[in-house]
Amino acid sequence: MKLEIRKLGPIVEGSVRFGDLTVLVGPQATGKSIALQLLKLLIDTGAVQAELRRYGLDWNGQAAELLDAYFGEGMRGIWNAKATSVRWNGSDIDIDAIARRSRKEKSEELFLIPAQRVLAMRDGWPRPFSDYSPGDPFAVRDFSERLRRLVENEFTSERLFPQERRLKAAFRKLLLRNVFGDYELRIDRVRSQKRLVLVSTQGGEALPNMVWSAGQREFIPLLLGLYWLMPPTKISRRGHLHWVVIEELEMGLHPHAVNIVLLMVLELVSRGYRVCLSTHSPQVLEMAWALKNLKEAGATGDALLRVFGVAPDETLRRVGNNALKKDVSVHYFHGDSGKVHDISTLDPSADRPFEAGWGGLTDFSERANTEVATAVASKGR
Repeated sequence: MKLEIRKLGPIVEGSVRFGDLTVLVGPQATGKSIALQLLKLLIDTGAVQAELRRYGLDWNGQAAELLDAYFGEGMRGIWNAKATSVRWNGSDIDIDAIARRSRKEKSEELFLIPAQRVLAMRDGWPRPFSDYSPGDPFAVRDFSERLRRLVENEFTSERLFPQERRLKAAFRKLLLRNVFGDYELRIDRVRSQKRLVLVSTQGGEALPNMVWSAGQREFIPLLLGLYWLMPPTKISRRGHLHWVVIEELEMGLHPHAVNIVLLMVLELVSRGYRVCLSTHSPQVLEMAWALKNLKEAGATGDALLRVFGVAPDETLRRVGNNALKKDVSVHYFHGDSGKVHDISTLDPSADRPFEAGWGGLTDFSERANTEVATAVASKGR
């Protein structure tokens, strides 16, 4: 699976090869989100068009208006009719043809959890698609609408977390220790208005959305997205979904909590989803590096779990063993050149500085190590 792009927004040239787990790194405004949202549009063209029309958005067969409706107001400028070219799995993409013709609506194949997921909650409840401005990105509106459907249609219990039929016990225990503490996520009512609140298991007042920690506000929409992807049935995936995109999963989270989310990402991979991440966290690439090298060394899942600092049980051992069979791909979006580079080797001794430095994510620690070592050596003379 390969997405090839030339002159799309900040992306001058490059291709992304998608593995079972794909990680995109690079500075802000280098095109990572554009590439991932484009992937969603190409895979789910019919579903996207149908959803836009369902909520009254009409692009009049014009590519520029479709780009604004999908990527967000003002984004039509990312596509230059004379210069931009996109190929998906070897086929040229004609954005004008996509805009002119309505594709037959098919079941959604890709679920995207956007970086702006915190916007999905208003007064502690997921916002409907129509609650947003027509100029807001489709990815945010669509994600928010899915969460609203989930909490309104699939939960009969007031307690959303922890809940035995949602997530395996191993993940629930880790999340309680590293994210929720002694709090539960519940559905509360203020008069006739539903809202999500945190309630201490020791008693006390319900805590509304605005007094949650920043990490909890970032994590709870992500948790609900994971609920959507892990249905409480014997079926491992939801409907016809085959792809999962999560942007900046680390936002607002302590490294211990990031560990747990990464384990849950590996659970998604083991369920058969093809997962794509964008990140600014070296911790995510450390996981990718460990996966690559442990796989080459023929290690077991228990070795991978020790990297995460968790005790193995049946669930986690299965996740670890499955993860070590998967293909990991890493790509760097270069801010200065606008090019996309495959850095999947994650080789610290690579000739290319951006590859050796993991897309800039290890530059600070390398400089700190160098300067401290130099200072210590000078003092000892």
